[in-house]
Amino acid sequence: MNVLVTGASGGIGRAVAARFLAAGHAVAGLDKAPPPDALATSPAYRHFLHDLLSPEPLPDAGEVHILVCCAGVQGRGAEDIDVNLKALVRATERYGVQPAIRSVCLVASASAHTGAEFPEYAASKGGILPYAKNVALRIARWGATCNSISPGGVLTDSNRRVMDDPALWSRIMDVTPLKRWAEPSEIAEWIYFLTAVNRSMTGQDVLVDNGEAIDSHFVW
Repeated sequence: MNVLVTGASGGIGRAVAARFLAAGHAVAGLDKAPPPDALATSPAYRHFLHDLLSPEPLPDAGEVHILVCCAGVQGRGAEDIDVNLKALVRATERYGVQPAIRSVCLVASASAHTGAEFPEYAASKGGILPYAKNVALRIARWGATCNSISPGGVLTDSNRRVMDDPALWSRIMDVTPLKRWAEPSEIAEWIYFLTAVNRSMTGQDVLVDNGEAIDSHFVW
């Protein structure tokens, strides 16, 4: 199948592109950054160098069967909403709402459930969940699915500020029941299942947060 991944040059997006390539799919990445060598050297990979905030039209990616929207930023104020929500909607309407589509997965965040992190970030990710339901209803006529995934902490470069600070990391682990964060490859595996394997679940969100949301700090 033809897979399009936004935000493919880093973090979760890079892991998603690698997972689909490993399974034999043709993958196109869309990112304002060049592709990492691990992707660029694959003959089944092509890359669109494009900033999702650009007023220029989105690239013509041809027929897209699976769309995974991973592009995102955090802690940049209004830009969080522009990239994480507005640009995601734009990309999904362009590539995901069309007859050839088989599955769409939108990457939200545990913040969509808890309201934690930066205000604009939480709002941008919270908006993805109902939008995924909206898309699911519209593409069901073609037998396609749309779901979202809400990762908690993930070991990506964008989280280095807390990962490399022993004091902050200790505080995070104190409120994380499983005492770990997910590898990008773990989130990619969930996304692969939701899009390439799953045929019956649609309009749902999957929370993968190592138990963050269930730590209620109950005191007796």
